[in-house]
Amino acid sequence: MARSDLLITLVRAGTTGDKRTATRAAEAIVAEERAKQHNVLADRLAAIIENGNNTQPVAAFGDGGRRGSDFVTEVRPRRSLAQMILPMSVRRAIGQLVEEQQRADLLRAHGVEPRNRVLLVGAPGTGKTSLAEGIAEAIAVPLLLVRYEMIIGSYLGETATRLQRVFDYGRSTPCVLFFDEFDAIGKERGDIHETGEIKRVVSSLLLQIDDLPSYTVIAAATNHPELLDRASWRRFQLRLTLPMPDMRAVACYIENFAGRFEQPLGQSPTAIARHLGPISYAEVEQFCLDLLRQQILSCGSQPIKTLVSEQLAIWSERASSTHQDEITQSEEGSSNAGQAAFDDPDA
Repeated sequence: MARSDLLITLVRAGTTGDKRTATRAAEAIVAEERAKQHNVLADRLAAIIENGNNTQPVAAFGDGGRRGSDFVTEVRPRRSLAQMILPMSVRRAIGQLVEEQQRADLLRAHGVEPRNRVLLVGAPGTGKTSLAEGIAEAIAVPLLLVRYEMIIGSYLGETATRLQRVFDYGRSTPCVLFFDEFDAIGKERGDIHETGEIKRVVSSLLLQIDDLPSYTVIAAATNHPELLDRASWRRFQLRLTLPMPDMRAVACYIENFAGRFEQPLGQSPTAIARHLGPISYAEVEQFCLDLLRQQILSCGSQPIKTLVSEQLAIWSERASSTHQDEITQSEEGSSNAGQAAFDDPDA
């Protein structure tokens, strides 16, 4: 929205007593000032907004006066979307989201807001956090990681209050607000095993998402989409699934990473990927970083191809150990089930 439109909206809301619209217009002005690096003015305006919105003591619920920034970790994004290996459908969808954010003024001039809500679904290690970081890097805004250990409280209403402060902070400046393991707070409200408190938290969460301005992108990630509240699904304009990488994707990742080594790897990326077997992006990144560390520590005393062979042997042994642990756990589970059936005469 242009500055003139924001001022008109702000004045109109002030004269009519529309506090919600006035607050959103003021927050948009704060975001513009921060984008221009006018941080002193932005901080003063943000303080006025916060003081006007506070309806209870700042230290309520024993928060000790914590602000929204205490509940997030700000990360300067370094990963770019171009470096990531993504399914074509995901890359296109994210590309559209980024373009809409970059050209938001054009959309708003035609009365349309850019999309700003994306849900990422996938197993651990498939790159959900990296993708959120890539979005932040592409639109040149900070990545704010929500800290659940600081948000979840034991007092009635405490979690919802802290969650609201997180969203208030996210509204104060353009950013990507990232909720990892979103199912921790976005659980299905119909679950009979959940307390009334978590249901109130989910209701508050959904209202906060609805009220989020379009210049703040919210990205949520989950490994368990089946646990999410059904109403949360429609809050997200983009719902993308990130699959586990196949051997070709792993080889491509290794090939891209190989540019950081001083010598050829001695084996093709495809051969290395074949040795590693089924593996996530997080694990293949760890393999490459382990290899890079060993190259640095060897100070050139060992050829890189020797280090590759050694690391592959270590990873092969680790994979075998993990597989054996899974077999043992499976056997123990079967044994316990059999013992239970033996002990129960009705089984």
